[in-house]
Amino acid sequence: MDENTGLIPALIKMDRVLEFIKANRQESFIRIHKELNLPKSSLYSLLKTLVSLKLLRLDASGMYSLGLRLYELGNVAISHLDVKRESLSELYQLRQVTNLTCHLGVLDGNEAIYLAKLESPSVLSVKTWEGKRLSLHSSAVGKALLSDHGEAEIDAIFPSPALPTFTRNTVPSVVRLKEELRTVRQRGWAFDDEEELENIRCVAAPIRDVHGEVVAAVSVVGLKFQIPDERVETLAGQVIEICTNVSKKLGFEPGATALSR
Repeated sequence: MDENTGLIPALIKMDRVLEFIKANRQESFIRIHKELNLPKSSLYSLLKTLVSLKLLRLDASGMYSLGLRLYELGNVAISHLDVKRESLSELYQLRQVTNLTCHLGVLDGNEAIYLAKLESPSVLSVKTWEGKRLSLHSSAVGKALLSDHGEAEIDAIFPSPALPTFTRNTVPSVVRLKEELRTVRQRGWAFDDEEELENIRCVAAPIRDVHGEVVAAVSVVGLKFQIPDERVETLAGQVIEICTNVSKKLGFEPGATALSR
């Protein structure tokens, strides 16, 4: 690592190569070497790695071009930004009708992360923040995000049959989690009944993109007395309505079938 800037030289070199190829659409090894003045040995290793990661493509004539992996990553980044932009007005509406703290969450690896948060106007509220990470199996947001995952995908995320427990209500096993996710799919919403933290409840529902795939989730969270049993289904309906509105903004047509995973 460069001690002066704190940046990693190899990544800066990679960025220069990608930008150069982007500007010229495709380039040869010799041109990249000459124009960027990079040593042949390290450039060869860098290009080989980028091709292996599908960030670059190498055709039969020896020309390099940008790989479709960049397109995939860019689309995911854009979809997250679109989701946040399209969700904010709906989150304000949800907070107004529920008087609870509202979140927008997305999947990030094997965790959920809050992209947006609107604080409850109530004096008593749950302490959360944008950027907070959550366990997928113990949070309503996490379960909503997992709701369109197949069993093989769930097994890949949770290789151990036992799951970490945080309270007496936490789902303790992958078998139980799969059962709960089937329920989430059937009714359209997920519930955290003091599973992440004692005395905290949360209701969430998924947001779908134009392809029908789950790309985010919206939740309301509060203390147990703020979300009593008799209020849960009402809140679920309100959250689902908000998620449906955002999904429509992203091009999803209710009733459409999601792409098989």
